[in-house]
Amino acid sequence: GLLRSDSIPEVGEDAAATVSMAETLSEEEQDELRKELAKVEEEIQTLSQVLAAKEKHLAEIKRKLGINSLQELRQNITKSWQDVTSTTAYKRTSETLSQAGQKASAAFSSVGSVITKKFEDVRNSPTFKSFEEKVENLKSKVGGSKPPGGDFGEVLNSAANASATETIAEQTEEETH
Repeated sequence: GLLRSDSIPEVGEDAAATVSMAETLSEEEQDELRKELAKVEEEIQTLSQVLAAKEKHLAEIKRKLGINSLQELRQNITKSWQDVTSTTAYKRTSETLSQAGQKASAAFSSVGSVITKKFEDVRNSPTFKSFEEKVENLKSKVGGSKPPGGDFGEVLNSAANASATETIAEQTEEETH
């Protein structure tokens, strides 16, 4: 044979081993190998040129079809996402997160119910009722003849405005005396 089954030295192996191998080949075998080497290098060069021409042709076809890099990237991402979402691991993780979300939602809902209940308890407590009555009394003394009741926020605003009006009136009296 043209090529022996002897091992070919890897990159970085001892140069002496390479030289000794070349010395064991006859001159005829070396010539054959050099011709083979030139032929393989020429084939590689030809394949590189064919590949470059094919890539240029591909780019031209994509340009004519209006396909650009951004569209290709979108398609690749979409396909990759579809591949990911079809995996068992993704499905299990998604299912687990969904269950965790439902449990968290239920927990927040129950916390909200507890807080609402506590506010209702406070509003119905005797202390709050007493405070509300005092504010109503203050409002009726300061505000005049509006019908009792109404929004608690309105009552507080009314009381605050009345208090501010009294303070301004007192300051005005002091300045005139």
